[in-house]
Amino acid sequence: MSEITLGRYLFERLKQVQVQTIFGLPGDFNLSLLDKIYEVPGLRWAGNANELNAAYAADGYARVKGMSCIVTTFGVGELSALNGIAGSYAEHVGVLHVVGVPSVSSQAQQLLLHHTLGNGDFTVFHRMSSEISETTAVITDIKDAPKEIDRCIKVTYSKQRPVYLGLPANLVDLKVSASLLDTPIDLSMTPNDADAEDEVVETVLAMVSKAKNPVILADACCTRHDVKRETKKLIDLTQFPAFVTPMGKGSIDEDHPRFGGVYVGTLSDPEVKEAVESADLVLSVGALLSDFNTGSFSYSYKTKNIVEFHSDYTKVRNATFPGVQMKLVLQKLLSKVSDAASGYKPVPVPKGTRSNPGVESSTPLKQEWIWNHISDWLEEGDVVITETGTSAFGINQSRFPNSTYGISQVLWGSIGYSVGSCLGAAFAAEELDKNRRVILFVGDGSLQLTVQEISTMVRWGLKPYLFVLNNDGYTIERLIHGETAQYNDVQPWLHLNLLPTFGAKDYDSIRISTTGEFLKLTEDQAFSRNSKIRLIEVMLPVMDAPSTLVKQAQLTAATNAKQG
Repeated sequence: MSEITLGRYLFERLKQVQVQTIFGLPGDFNLSLLDKIYEVPGLRWAGNANELNAAYAADGYARVKGMSCIVTTFGVGELSALNGIAGSYAEHVGVLHVVGVPSVSSQAQQLLLHHTLGNGDFTVFHRMSSEISETTAVITDIKDAPKEIDRCIKVTYSKQRPVYLGLPANLVDLKVSASLLDTPIDLSMTPNDADAEDEVVETVLAMVSKAKNPVILADACCTRHDVKRETKKLIDLTQFPAFVTPMGKGSIDEDHPRFGGVYVGTLSDPEVKEAVESADLVLSVGALLSDFNTGSFSYSYKTKNIVEFHSDYTKVRNATFPGVQMKLVLQKLLSKVSDAASGYKPVPVPKGTRSNPGVESSTPLKQEWIWNHISDWLEEGDVVITETGTSAFGINQSRFPNSTYGISQVLWGSIGYSVGSCLGAAFAAEELDKNRRVILFVGDGSLQLTVQEISTMVRWGLKPYLFVLNNDGYTIERLIHGETAQYNDVQPWLHLNLLPTFGAKDYDSIRISTTGEFLKLTEDQAFSRNSKIRLIEVMLPVMDAPSTLVKQAQLTAATNAKQG
């Protein structure tokens, strides 16, 4: 095979970086491109219900496997995906957005084609996407096309941000040299400036050697930019107490003897708050300091000795070192940090283990009880997806077994995200280990935005656990404002009918409303095996919520009132 089509070249390259499922929808400007997916053994076309869901699914897939691809059509398709793409940009998730666009000649002639604004401007949608993309490319010349495709994949993978790639319909069937595939895309990192890196390392080592009460705090980009191993080694070598933020949950093994809990500013458990805020050195790995991630910006460090390691810069106290990437600087730091930390005397870390009081089996379920209990049911390697709302806050008080991967869109916070993300995560988990469980917690209100993607789960025989928290509407919104307002109501659904409605044959649909029913379910060994898709409707009081969410809602309401 001396030559292959450009479309096949794209998908062969994606397979080389372990992208095996392609998300999106067909449209007349991408149909010929989609044909090429079936020419590459080991690839599959997910076939989503709509482009927004596809973008959410691509996001969830990329969080588990490191990168993903969504294919949409020009105009109507790509714009429908942009909310999901914006979330991936905000939260550092590598999604390649491939758009089938009209032919080069049609664009040159400014033809009045469908899916356009009718003004001859074929660049407007590309310009929209450029604001939420790390880089963009619209292929116009077959000669440069392979190099541009390689560049887009490299940037998506290395920068962990969305990239826009426009492929004209007339180019995808043109031929390029197949031998180009023999040279893998160089995904290695550009080395840090040696002098700047050395200055950071030496300064941090000096701070470590003087610290009496240091802490390590891991946030979202610890996972997104693949420094979990380096962070674990930093904890092992220093024995410093280690904490995570809500967005960083899962980035440190919670069974590690030096793990102390989740830090959320004023919303933290008192002993966690005290341990972090009284530190004389904070080593912060991959911070994303959004309001819901910091308890409405209520971080209150007593020290100025703060080192922030980021994907593309490092900050030491008030000095910023642009371009000093955390993965490389941490690796150099690890080679020397043991000696610097040799004088540190380890202090006890908060254990924060919560247990439920003994209650009658007929006791109605409440959020606090559920999130305390779910820790006992989770298993090593689980992928746990929580929706913006009660579950995203409740999961913070649950204890994750080692190697549990948490997904929650805390910064972008688009309701309904979790259902699409669950689909993508389920595809990714199946590709890595067919026994790996994927567990979704979503509210009844959020479910209504993206429920169609359960159909895609059924279509592909995926087997996630879908816990639907039925509290009769938008509880998080009720807590912030409008407890009895009609706009926080939703039409009640017959949730137990959803799986058969979407064509499921082998499934479980279960409703539980008491602690006894929940315990019986989670103690059933057959239920604990991901042998079929399951929907579990959990009946809860309307205004019931985790205590941290109640406090966060009060802070948000007060902030909104003050700024209003």
